[in-house]
Amino acid sequence: MSALRPWFLWLLLLVAAGAGGVYLADRMVLAPGRALQRQLAERDAQIRALTERNQALEAAVRLLRHTERRARIVVLDQGPGPEGHVRTRVRFTELDAQGDTVGEPRELSLDGDEIYIDALVIKFEDTSVIASDALKGKALLLFRRIFTDRRRPADGDVLDREGQMPQSYAAERAPTVFERELWARFWELANDPEEARRRGVRALHGEAVSTRLRKDRIYTITLRSTGELTIRPGP
Repeated sequence: MSALRPWFLWLLLLVAAGAGGVYLADRMVLAPGRALQRQLAERDAQIRALTERNQALEAAVRLLRHTERRARIVVLDQGPGPEGHVRTRVRFTELDAQGDTVGEPRELSLDGDEIYIDALVIKFEDTSVIASDALKGKALLLFRRIFTDRRRPADGDVLDREGQMPQSYAAERAPTVFERELWARFWELANDPEEARRRGVRALHGEAVSTRLRKDRIYTITLRSTGELTIRPGP
């Protein structure tokens, strides 16, 4: 029995040395490798999260900047009027979201060359616009009247009737009860911000754009999803 004891001790020493080597290998080689893998996985997760966030922000910006052509003004003629000042004859045409004609174009004779397009605008909360909400995904517009710097707004030519669904939207699809009520109660809601907010409406107000017309030019009126109205030369 005593003869086996040295061999047994050597065996224990060998096992202990092997175990120590495995431990050192794990701590010095394998553990740093696992830590590096965790760091790489965390970095990849962060990159994916940042990429998804960036894509979402880009989509939001595109939606907020989305515009639709809502009307076209063609200058048919322009020259001195009976009283010596400029007189401009135009054709005003409302358009749908695809830029197609809605209703009958109107030809108007205007005193002067500086025109104003007066509109009523319903603007929804940006969160609804970003989410492309079926009812509140873009601003709504009613063309109220057109006038010039030589005519009072009250004397301008009426384009759409207040309190009614604008013909451009009615032509695209059947108006919802929600939309009809917004137009019917436009000024009431404009003066009741809390009630408007409960309906997801950010603002209801009048807005006008103007420009100085030139003969044989075409001007387009566009509406941004968030409600900003612009007029510029071009089809």
